[in-house]
Amino acid sequence: MSESTPTSQPVSSTLKALADKLLKLDDLLISCMRCGFCLAVCPVYGATMKEPDATRGKIALLEFLSRHMINDPEAVNDKLTRCLLCGSCQAVCPSGVKIMDIFLHARSIVREYLGLSATEKLIFRSLLGRPKLFNALLGLSAKFQGLFLREADSALGTSKAPMLSSFIGERHFPRLADRSFQSKVPSLDEPAGSSGLRVAFFPGCVSDKLFPDVADATLKVFRKHGVGVFMPAGLACCGIPALSGGDMAAYHAMVGQNLALLGGASFDRLVTPCGTCAATIKEFWPKLADGYTEKDKALVRDLHAKTTDITAFLSDVLRVDLPAASGGKTRVTYHDSCHLRKSLGIFAQPRSILKSLPGHEYVEMAEAERCCGSGGSFTLKHYDLSKQIGKRKRDNIVAVKPDIVAAACPACMMQLMDMHSQHGDRVKVRHVVELYADAL
Repeated sequence: MSESTPTSQPVSSTLKALADKLLKLDDLLISCMRCGFCLAVCPVYGATMKEPDATRGKIALLEFLSRHMINDPEAVNDKLTRCLLCGSCQAVCPSGVKIMDIFLHARSIVREYLGLSATEKLIFRSLLGRPKLFNALLGLSAKFQGLFLREADSALGTSKAPMLSSFIGERHFPRLADRSFQSKVPSLDEPAGSSGLRVAFFPGCVSDKLFPDVADATLKVFRKHGVGVFMPAGLACCGIPALSGGDMAAYHAMVGQNLALLGGASFDRLVTPCGTCAATIKEFWPKLADGYTEKDKALVRDLHAKTTDITAFLSDVLRVDLPAASGGKTRVTYHDSCHLRKSLGIFAQPRSILKSLPGHEYVEMAEAERCCGSGGSFTLKHYDLSKQIGKRKRDNIVAVKPDIVAAACPACMMQLMDMHSQHGDRVKVRHVVELYADAL
């Protein structure tokens, strides 16, 4: 029985709920034709060349999920987590199979059957589910991180933590910011400016804690273009870590906290510099709102229509003038975030911004749309595989000899920093909005 199931709930009711979920999974699986188009684009299969690692192989496993869960639930869970949830397979599926829905639904079934580990409970429910506690602990950690971190690459700003290698591997990563963005700017409630627009700003956890310069740059852009900003204090995680981990209770709790903070305000758009947050709010919040109140369902639908990332906001909403620059000495290339390109169809907008930067020359890399290998918790559970996928991305980047690789998702930025730092590359990793703000 799942540890998340209330003890007062009868066993028969729990089994019926599980059976209903398995039947729903069967309905989702039926449209897959086993054509194999997914094999060519799956980054995990591309690294291992093993059929069970491809989408088609996982769907074959899910057809008999109940039997496999009883025989070896941990093995089933391991197979399901060997997926980046990048959406590459769904983007090319000729049958239009909702593969992300399938995998997320399957993960929730397996997690409910197995129960949460102590680490998952700590992260999803005690930390991400409690923003004030999470912010306080990470703020304290930032002050003492020097005790266990060692510099990896000063030019790229990366560190490593040999004492934590059993948990995070030999990765190189940015240090926690001395002060998070939301500790400097706890809240904002400004009227519309000269643009006539007022936005809700959703900075996202990674921008807030690791890349506050990205959030600062986004605010600078809003100020420059006369955009009023609303940002309530206490915004929680968008919920994607819990969702991808199968903890639906924690996911709904995080969404509920954010809806309570956003529900009473008036704004024209919700803007975020995080491609993952944008896709989660715009795509997953509406899909998983069946049990919500009518008021919250209406708010979720409204947010679906209003949510966008900062590059699309600049290009499509503000329609800022982006004349192509020429003769630049600084070479910059761009990595497509999976959630932005494959989920939201945003790929031309960041490129138009980068091509307009004075003093920069834009160069397109090969396989720019291919996943970098981050995938959130994937990189923690399967770091060797994540690094193998990331090296392919790194090789494509260095092949065009850039000074800067730009991205529009902070999680991708972390992965790219790791790869370049591990290989001693002199390639800086910047967010598109940082480069645009620098040019203002």
